[in-house]
Amino acid sequence: MKKSGSIMALGAMSGTSLDGVDAAMLLTDGIEIQSFGTTDYRPYTAKEVTALRAALGKWPEEDLGQAPEVTHSAHLDLLSRFEGAEVVGFHGQTLAHDPQGRGTHQMGDGASLSRSLGVPVVWDFRSKDVASGGEGAPLAPFFHFACARWIGADAPMCFLNLGGVGNLTWIDPTKSAPEEEGALLAFDTGPANAPLNDLMMRRRGLDCDRDGALAASGKVSERALGAFLKNAFFAKRPPKSLDRDDFNEALSLTETLEDADAAATLTAMSAAAVKQGMSFCPSPPDRVLVTGGGRLNPVMMQMLQEMLGCPVMPVETVGLDGDMLEAQAFAYLAVRVLRGLPTSAPSTTGVGVPVVGGTVSMP
Repeated sequence: MKKSGSIMALGAMSGTSLDGVDAAMLLTDGIEIQSFGTTDYRPYTAKEVTALRAALGKWPEEDLGQAPEVTHSAHLDLLSRFEGAEVVGFHGQTLAHDPQGRGTHQMGDGASLSRSLGVPVVWDFRSKDVASGGEGAPLAPFFHFACARWIGADAPMCFLNLGGVGNLTWIDPTKSAPEEEGALLAFDTGPANAPLNDLMMRRRGLDCDRDGALAASGKVSERALGAFLKNAFFAKRPPKSLDRDDFNEALSLTETLEDADAAATLTAMSAAAVKQGMSFCPSPPDRVLVTGGGRLNPVMMQMLQEMLGCPVMPVETVGLDGDMLEAQAFAYLAVRVLRGLPTSAPSTTGVGVPVVGGTVSMP
């Protein structure tokens, strides 16, 4: 039964891995999760991926080619399959992220999408945070807090998202709200799948190291790993965030290695970056729940288990959906925006005070 104040929201997410669009329904009042709804996925075609890749790193005033049309049509195709949504949370496609410089660019026109779908669309979630001095990322931590409460967590824990970039959310579920001081600490840890995926595309013409098969047959270069960890980013205190291509040096450090050794080393870099980040947590977590594509890489997961010193497991072990968590997050955030509730805070993006992000477009 739908509780008073709850809204059936539909969230959509297209990440920097450029594999496709995820969409998920969520019933929430913007504070508690009442129930999870249906989900669906729409993969990008090879031609669409090419168009999107060509636009990576570009800003709104630059020539984006066919990428805007790809983003709109793919989202419209997927979101039109759902019924009963009262609001849509539309993240858009991140092309560039430079919060201390030019800002942040999530390609996509929420107003146009709202007209096409005939429902309100909340979008452009990051710009207000950046304009207020924040990093604009990560934004999922407020939803992670709700998930920790939903699974009944009663001790500090972490969510780790391994997408193109890795990001960590430390949570104290005993706090009353995500914006409360001490409830959250969130930040990007470093590269996750992006360098490894780029390596596989360049050397093997594949989109990823499926099941970690190539890395499993290789040996980690300690020299390259050590050089990687000297990057000043790892010593910088959070909150902090990254663009997908900020760690292109990872590929440079492995360019002379054989394919398998390069894959093993890039996988180790991603895990070691998380280990470095864990040192900033206010207290050790009792477990780390992993979402995103990286959780499907057994080599990555084994490395994390060995490095972190606490249980590391996919979010599915607690009844969550690691493929849809980010789409669900933007459904949740859309409802918070409608209710005037904060979507980011000093402990998640470094913004001075909690910020209500997002733009609401009506059909």
